Amino acid sequence: MNIALDDGIGEVTGPIWAGMTPDMLTKEQLDILRVWEPKTKLGRLVHSGSITDIEEIFNRRLRIMEHEIVDLLMPDLDDDIIKVNMVQRMTDSGRRVRFYVMACVGNRDGYVGLGITKGKEVASTIRKSINAAKLNLIPVLRGNGSWESSSGVGRSIPIEITGRCGSTRITLKPAPEGKGLVIGEIGQRVLSLAGITDVWSHSKGQTRTRINFARAVYNALKKLNKVKISDTHHEKLNIIRGRMNT
Repeated sequence: MNIALDDGIGEVTGPIWAGMTPDMLTKEQLDILRVWEPKTKLGRLVHSGSITDIEEIFNRRLRIMEHEIVDLLMPDLDDDIIKVNMVQRMTDSGRRVRFYVMACVGNRDGYVGLGITKGKEVASTIRKSINAAKLNLIPVLRGNGSWESSSGVGRSIPIEITGRCGSTRITLKPAPEGKGLVIGEIGQRVLSLAGITDVWSHSKGQTRTRINFARAVYNALKKLNKVKISDTHHEKLNIIRGRMNT
């Protein structure tokens, strides 16, 4: 069903999405619905309004292959550029310049993604890296894993976990509320976007490499989702997966 929309630019046509009228959607969501032509089955389900919650995608273990899916379902994502690296190479035709960009996205409440891309121009490569990070979005497991923590849902992690990238190994440990993020600056930026506010950490290897450090932290959070935790410990550690605030 189509209706007329007026956003101050002119009269255009757009769909009613999932029973929501245009005034209930953000301008970014309306723009996506107007121009987006889904190429995957999941994209068509989201575009038609059959799927309106990112949680359903992860519960069904569906793979996100279009960044517009995340843009439509999670318009409140923040992004952070972790690293911009310029690489120059001499060729027969002259000097060739390429940019490598790593970006991190998250809603600061249980979801985070990390992406790295390369390109000829900085601005376009940054956009590509942000979109790549959205495709790598994962839910984050949070809880009160520290013996010093009080009862109730916490913003630390439930168990100790280690992530690795190259020679860099980052071990994240549960911390009590108020301790803060006891980790390097890059780790703080990734964990903050994930919605984790308290954590201890231990690192080994070449930790000065920003890209490997960020990937190791991300891999540790990703590894948390694969750990089997009993229902008893889920309740005892107040574990929550994904979004906490509704």
